[in-house]
Amino acid sequence: MTLHQTPLRPTRIAVAGAGLIGQAHLRVLAANTQATISGIADPSPASAQLAKQYGVPWYASLGELLEQDQADGVVLATPNQLHVDQTLQCAQRGVPVLLEKPVATSVAEGKRLLDAVTSAHAKVLVGHHRAHSPIMALAREVVAAGRLGKLVAVQGSATFYKPDHYFQEGPWRTKAGGGPILINMIHEVHNLRMLCGEIIAVQAFASSASRGFEVEDTVAINLRFDSGVLGTFMLSDTAASARSWEQTAQENKSYPSYDDEDCYTISGTAGTLAVPTMRLKYYADPSARSWWKPFQTEVLALTREDPLERQMAHFIAVIRGNAEPLVSVRDGLQNLRVTEAIGQAVRAGKTISISS
Repeated sequence: MTLHQTPLRPTRIAVAGAGLIGQAHLRVLAANTQATISGIADPSPASAQLAKQYGVPWYASLGELLEQDQADGVVLATPNQLHVDQTLQCAQRGVPVLLEKPVATSVAEGKRLLDAVTSAHAKVLVGHHRAHSPIMALAREVVAAGRLGKLVAVQGSATFYKPDHYFQEGPWRTKAGGGPILINMIHEVHNLRMLCGEIIAVQAFASSASRGFEVEDTVAINLRFDSGVLGTFMLSDTAASARSWEQTAQENKSYPSYDDEDCYTISGTAGTLAVPTMRLKYYADPSARSWWKPFQTEVLALTREDPLERQMAHFIAVIRGNAEPLVSVRDGLQNLRVTEAIGQAVRAGKTISISS
C-alpha cells in the first residue's frame, strides 16, 4: 500500500490488559491523531472504570473484544502466561498485534508462537520499545558507519534500586522467575543484539546476598557475540546506582536522570561510544593509534523522543500495510533464548551456548 492509499479514518486499536504498561499504551493512543481507542479488555472492575474515563467499550476478556469490537489492531499488555494463546486468537481472526515482551514464558512456547504466526502470515510487532528510540538509532548508525572501527568489546549495566514496596505489592517477585534476569535483562539483550550482533554464549554469577530472597538481586554476566565482540554486563536491582537505561536515557519522565551517567560503552579498534550521552572518542589519525596518543572527542547531537509514541506510530504503519514489524516474533524469541541461557549459566556454573 502506498502512502496516498493510507486510510483517512483513524486506525481503531484496542488494548487488552489495563495494568501499568497497558495504561501507558492507552495514554499514547489517546494522544495519537492517526488512531483511536476502540475498546479495553480486562477482567478487573478498575479497568471498566478506565474504559468509562476514555469513553470506550469495556470487555471482560479478549474473546469478547474480538467477537464484538471492530478493532484494526490489538495491543496485548496482558500477563506473560497469556501472550502465546492470545496472540494466536488474534492471528486466527487476521487482527494485527502489538505484543508486549516477553513473547512467551519459555523458549518452547516461543517456538510454538513463531511457528503459528509464520504459518498464518500474521502481523505481530513485539513491544521491545527501545528499538524505536532515537538514541539506539544513532548508536547503530555510528557503529554501521565504521566510526568505531571493528567492534571489540561492549560494557553494559542496569544497576538501580527497587524499593521495598515493589516486592510487598508483588510477592511473586521474591521467587524464582521474579528477579532482574527475567524482568529486566530481556530489554538489555535486545539493545546489545542491535548494537553488536547475535549473542552466541553466556556465563554468569548471581547473588541474593543483599535482600536474601529466593531470587537473585545481582548478576555479573559475560557475553560472546557471533561477530567476535566480547561483553560484560552488571545487573542489579539492589544497587544505589543510576547506571540504567531508564535513569540515563531521559525518555521516561517517571525516572530521575543524570547527564553524567552512561549504561553502555561500545569499543572498537578506532574509537569508543558511550550511550546514551553519545560521547565519542576516536583517533584523528587511525594509522598512529596508541594509548600514548590523545583522542579526538565529540558529543553527537541527539533529539530525544518517547519510544512508546514512535512504537505506536510504527504499529499503525504495520496495520495499514506500510511497514514490516521492526521487532519480530523471531527477535523476541531470540531475546528470550539469551535471557533463559543466562539463568541456566547461573544454575550450571558453566558457559551456555545459544542457538539462533
